[in-house]
Amino acid sequence: MRKSIATVSLSGPLAGKLTAVAEAGFDGVEIFENDLLASPLSPEEVRRRAADLGLSIDLYQPFRDFEGVPDGVLERNLRRAEAKFDVMERLGATQLLVCSNVSPDAIGDDALAAAQLGILAGRAADRGIRIAYEALAWGRHVDDYRHAWRIVELAGHPALGTCLDSFHILSRGSDPRGIEDIPAEKIFFLQLADAPPMSMDVLQWSRHHRCFPGQGDFDVAGLVGHVLAAGYRGPLSLEVFNDVFRQADAARTAKDAMRSLIALEESLPPGPRNATLTPRPVIPSGFAFAELATPDTGRLSGLLTALGFTRKGGHPGKPVELWEQGQARILLNTGGPGSAAGPALSAIGLETPDPAGSVKRAETLLAPVLPRSRAPHEAPLDAVAAPDGTELFFCRTAKPDHPSWRDDFTTVPGDVAGSSGITRIDHVALTQPWHYFDEASLFYRSVLGLRPHESLELADPYGLLRSRAVSSPDGAVRVALNVAYVGSRPGAVDVPWQHVALGTRDIVATARRLRAAPDLLLPIPDNYYDDLEARHDLGAERHRTLRELGLLYDRDDRGEFLHLYTRTTGRVFFEIVQRFGGYEGYGAVNAPIRLAAQHARPGVG
Repeated sequence: MRKSIATVSLSGPLAGKLTAVAEAGFDGVEIFENDLLASPLSPEEVRRRAADLGLSIDLYQPFRDFEGVPDGVLERNLRRAEAKFDVMERLGATQLLVCSNVSPDAIGDDALAAAQLGILAGRAADRGIRIAYEALAWGRHVDDYRHAWRIVELAGHPALGTCLDSFHILSRGSDPRGIEDIPAEKIFFLQLADAPPMSMDVLQWSRHHRCFPGQGDFDVAGLVGHVLAAGYRGPLSLEVFNDVFRQADAARTAKDAMRSLIALEESLPPGPRNATLTPRPVIPSGFAFAELATPDTGRLSGLLTALGFTRKGGHPGKPVELWEQGQARILLNTGGPGSAAGPALSAIGLETPDPAGSVKRAETLLAPVLPRSRAPHEAPLDAVAAPDGTELFFCRTAKPDHPSWRDDFTTVPGDVAGSSGITRIDHVALTQPWHYFDEASLFYRSVLGLRPHESLELADPYGLLRSRAVSSPDGAVRVALNVAYVGSRPGAVDVPWQHVALGTRDIVATARRLRAAPDLLLPIPDNYYDDLEARHDLGAERHRTLRELGLLYDRDDRGEFLHLYTRTTGRVFFEIVQRFGGYEGYGAVNAPIRLAAQHARPGVG
């Protein structure tokens, strides 16, 4: 399917927007009038620039407050429209978006609106232009797509049709099934945007919180399915306004936009129009490793030893050490680009049955494949960059017919630490720059096939923490994406904490072993346990054990969750967890306790 995007969805000057749109692989653009007015390029130059980039100009927009007006106002509006037609002819645009009138002086008379739109369509047709009439969710009298269609139908002009906009339809809770009653030839254009659920004025919601499909909670795919069932043959076009995109790099935003449309197209019902050659996602089956960039191994090697890890080997060609306990593997890298500012979680190894397929999928969804130098004897290990720069490696650790990355590490002599019962990596938590949060959620969902969960806001002593988890269907891979709205102590440098959560088969035994190490665990206030006893009757002995060992508790309708935290080293800390039954969460109810304790005791170095 052809893909288009409104220039208002990107930041910067019009010429730069067109370049970003073309480089991201779009077929066309909607020219937002303000972008043209502010551009030093003439309409003819914009037309040539778009053509040179292989872009069609699919729509010129918006034309406001036209219909349902007194005769004197109509004449002024028609003169204004003729001037826009002149511009459109110079641009080579053949379709004008007309928004439903929002003026308080507009007249609520469908017959009058239809007659006036019919006059406009007649003049447009004389210039080879079509009029796409759109119901704004905050229109004065026309705020529903079905109402807009009734007016178009009443006007009965072949050059007048309707523009459907997913935000205006879904934000009002309108049933999109009625779209299938509109004749295909009368659906002139389709604009798409998603949004998070919010209780606020719909105009402010639209202006500040729209996002690309798959980044919000609207059923955009369901709406598109109805549009296609009606027989629509035009492009899928994105029209998104929000405060992030107005400030973000246009090239990056355009790629994020294209990724959203590829993922959207995949989610549509099978049909000839939405057949896609995009490789299917290869869902990772587990964590191969977590890599920590660090200026030296001193602080972390002591921490890992205390946690029961053993240093298994060193890489002969890179300053990287491998530490293991059960199936949990940690790499310490003293030569990576982020090591000077570390310790920091810089890379994640993901087990996949098809590394080549994983890379192909990532490339198709515009994820940057990272160059990697390797010696002839080293195992191939491809990686892509996540939006925050975290490197994602695709691995097959234990396949006998495939070289394993573990074989690259030479065995080193050393003491074998006593196991603390840790068996695997349960999940990792990555703090995102605030303007990458929605992009990251879409990235992990579309590129890796992970399932997004509910977005949460968690109380931090100095602000709020927004968090959204993504996971594989079986829970073998879980990633918590966090962003701090306000994330530091007064006068301190903002600390984007990251952590690795390690699963254990017996957290009580693990906690007893870890408490023997001085100043290793994050202390939890007694007040927490007083409240826990009030909220849950777990029995006196169990409550005493939790308090004594500093364990935190949560439950859902499927099971229970126990966890504890180490103190922070650099930007990194470890969490030890045990899931009971089918518990699926991350102990979010305890996050404010953990955050307050971390601010009070910021770290060990």
